[in-house]
Amino acid sequence: MRIAASSERSMADLTARARIRDAAIACFAEAGFDTPFRTIAARADVSPGLITHHFGSKAALRAECDAEVFRRYHALKSDTLDDPSANLLERLARPGDAALVTVYMLRALHAGGTAARDFFESLVEHVRQVTAESVAAGLVRPSRDEDARARYLTAHSMGAMLVQYLLDPGRSPDDFVASVLTQERGQALPILELYTEGLFTNRRMLDEYLMYVGDPPVGAVVPADAGATAPTA
Repeated sequence: MRIAASSERSMADLTARARIRDAAIACFAEAGFDTPFRTIAARADVSPGLITHHFGSKAALRAECDAEVFRRYHALKSDTLDDPSANLLERLARPGDAALVTVYMLRALHAGGTAARDFFESLVEHVRQVTAESVAAGLVRPSRDEDARARYLTAHSMGAMLVQYLLDPGRSPDDFVASVLTQERGQALPILELYTEGLFTNRRMLDEYLMYVGDPPVGAVVPADAGATAPTA
């Protein structure tokens, strides 16, 4: 009987922990990381003391929220590999479940400091994984420097959304993502053109760059990632 009771309490604790985590993700996305425990507790329908019992500190709670947000982000991105066109149309049509994930990530980056830098590095790693899956699936071309491309794509996509978010931060996550999708409806064509057909009419600038990093002039500063550059195909 004692074992059974202990097992039941463990399951209840696990359920409460997940409920607290999910409530914290929503609160952090909506109001930022200064949200007090009592607000999170009210949303999770638990006592503030139970949050302390499970997580101990705000930093520990945020770390678990970060991990869950990355798990959801990776799942959302990976799901698009099966039918990228259908998923693109779905994202353009409605915010969907990605709203909290998107706004949480923007909040995490905008908060700044060491936590934001660590969050960005983790995000780059997740983008690197998704890009590798896209390359393996034949959806994306391989890069001469996959790490540098993942870092650029992360900074570019998150930076563009962060600018839009800072211009109108008072929106709810659903409202914000809806506004982003409204804007993207007018940008879908140029985005797809750039990523599908490219911008330049020839490869002269790329070839000149590859020649430069392969044999730079004496005294020239070579980019830190030049060693990863491979010969042109």
